[in-house]
Amino acid sequence: MANTYVAISTVTVGSGGASTIDFTSIPAAYTDLLLVSSVRTSRAAYQESLNMSFNGLTTNRTNCRLYSDGSAAASTTGSTMYGGQASGATATANTFSNSTVYIPNYTSANFKSSSEDGASENNAASALLDLNANLWSATAAITQITLTPENSGTIQQYSTATLYGIKSS
Repeated sequence: MANTYVAISTVTVGSGGASTIDFTSIPAAYTDLLLVSSVRTSRAAYQESLNMSFNGLTTNRTNCRLYSDGSAAASTTGSTMYGGQASGATATANTFSNSTVYIPNYTSANFKSSSEDGASENNAASALLDLNANLWSATAAITQITLTPENSGTIQQYSTATLYGIKSS
């Protein structure tokens, strides 16, 4: 990545899995954040969405979502924020999702927007692709980001996520 991207932290899930991926003590030294993840969960399906929260709070969240599962496209709005996709337990063995979340102006005193794009990987007719526009209606700086499987699956071993700080050039 360009020299304006600085890896703040990487989480690699170990043996036994994890209930969340959590980034804490995010420094205020950057203008924007980029979260890149590759995740698999224990959910008995080919995909699972990852809910995202800031600073440990699950309030004041909204989103607009566009997604397709390979056979149809749909859109929804809701009161959560999505932080990516995960391949589920019935997806092709040893495959992991890929997702990115871009969070501009994470330290500003304004509401925090973010955009997410993700794909659950599956060597079959069904896989999920999604785009999300998220809004956290709070003015606090973001100091913590947590990803949690939407359907209570366990995040599997070898799942990874890296949080990058983006410096203004």
